[in-house]
Amino acid sequence: MLIIEVKDGESIDRALKRYKRKHQSTKLMRQLRRRKHFTKPSVERRTEVLKASYINAKYRQD
Repeated sequence: MLIIEVKDGESIDRALKRYKRKHQSTKLMRQLRRRKHFTKPSVERRTEVLKASYINAKYRQD
């Protein structure tokens, strides 16, 4: 659970902005979406290889 302490004289908007930034940096939503459906390890590995080959091809075009 994320805990954000509001400092003296700090506005709620600023504290909310810090909370959102901290929430995004923990990658909690990405992890929840990934765990929502089971994917076989072989499928995960295949997507990793395809992504790596795509990135490699993209940067080799120069």
